[in-house]
Amino acid sequence: MFLNGESRTIDQKSCTYTPCYCEENIWHLCQRMSREIPHQFQSSCHVVFISNPERVIPLWAQRASKREDGLVLWDYHVILIHVQAQDGSVVVLDLDTTLPFPCSLKEFYTQAIRSEEFIESKYRRFFRVIQGPSFLALFASDRSHMLDDQGQWRSPPPQYPPIKTDSSCNNLDCFINMTSTQEQFGRVLDLRGFCKEFGLQ
Repeated sequence: MFLNGESRTIDQKSCTYTPCYCEENIWHLCQRMSREIPHQFQSSCHVVFISNPERVIPLWAQRASKREDGLVLWDYHVILIHVQAQDGSVVVLDLDTTLPFPCSLKEFYTQAIRSEEFIESKYRRFFRVIQGPSFLALFASDRSHMLDDQGQWRSPPPQYPPIKTDSSCNNLDCFINMTSTQEQFGRVLDLRGFCKEFGLQ
């Protein structure tokens, strides 16, 4: 990844990370990149929510998996896509993958997303794509989705306070909901549209 005109990668270990809070992890990664590449950030960074109406989507090469192929059925997942200014190459930053960080989009597609040719229709993935600056400005979560019926955390929350904006303390579902057409929360693409958007087809 090119940052500030230099070819170097972001050290994954230096990134803010809490298991099962991918949306917040990516928010903090976006915030970091907005500081490190301010002149490129507007056009080069895209946040991608992956989900479907059933909220059951397969992704492979995931650290949370106990399987050799790394398969996990997430209700949703969030990644960051960076289009590098110097050569136009596209990389994925996924803090939950076992693949390189960052990883070329082609490798991430082949190893983690994979073709839907043999995937049942209820598991077909949709991709909500929103520019990094818009995501930073809009996203808010009170983490209530991680509480069970008894009010206990399904997974321990981050140590820092919840992310909120002046107008919202929780709009996470607006990003996860793949049937919503609210344009301020990005565009929803099917797999073919996603591949076309980032030059895989």
